[in-house]
Amino acid sequence: MTVQMTMMCDGEQVETSLYVPPGWPEGVRPPGAPDWEATAVAWLLDCCPADFRGYPVLRRHPVVLAGFAAQFVESQYRASRVGLAGVRESLGDHVPPHVIESAVEAWQEQGAQLVRVRRAVALVEEALRGKVFIRRL
Repeated sequence: MTVQMTMMCDGEQVETSLYVPPGWPEGVRPPGAPDWEATAVAWLLDCCPADFRGYPVLRRHPVVLAGFAAQFVESQYRASRVGLAGVRESLGDHVPPHVIESAVEAWQEQGAQLVRVRRAVALVEEALRGKVFIRRL
């Protein structure tokens, strides 16, 4: 995805386009845009438990935060796979079949969402580590 931006350069407004790959999180400005790291930090903190905001090292060092976020989201994804694998057996004697199917669908939707978040966190982490994304034809 290419994002058109107007930026200030030596006191002049310059129109530029910045590329971000598919899966880049909405709400995080493209690398190179003004304040992009601040938007990345805010978004990464939203991917983590609320108490992560209490650690100054995570707020001050975006690369460290990205690593924490990647680990946290990955653990959520693994937990969703375990939950999905056992939902029928754990609920079979307690709720009607249609409720079990709804629970299966919820686990599947959650897993798909976490796959998207996992990719987005990885992209932001790569950008914070200096990777430049280039559009490929």
